[in-house]
Amino acid sequence: MIRFLLPVLVFVMPFLPSSPFQGDFVDEMSALFKAGNSREIAKSFSPSVELSLINEEDVYSKLQAEQILRDFFTKHPAVNSTVIHLINTNPNIRFGILSLATKNGKFRVSITSKKTANVFLITSLRIEAEK
Repeated sequence: MIRFLLPVLVFVMPFLPSSPFQGDFVDEMSALFKAGNSREIAKSFSPSVELSLINEEDVYSKLQAEQILRDFFTKHPAVNSTVIHLINTNPNIRFGILSLATKNGKFRVSITSKKTANVFLITSLRIEAEK
């Protein structure tokens, strides 16, 4: 039986989607947060982003949000980031929660993104002190 299944699997595997969902988007964001790379994170921002950073919350343009995030990483250099929660059941929306460790403390990062033209764009980003 196994001898029969192995060739079938080898033949069928290339035709299967590598990932039924693009859940890797949140993993990619986690890696960028770990690197403290505000420029690369901002490439995934939508034209306007709802940004909540510690105690300040507002809607910013992509460029303004990048600058605010850059200032955050300057004050809080990233050390590590891990995905602690991921929702990818809707093919057009991704939501993830990261645990971000910095030299000045731990933060909880919530990312909401929507698919636009086959690309996920961050519409909301919330960074708050981890309790």
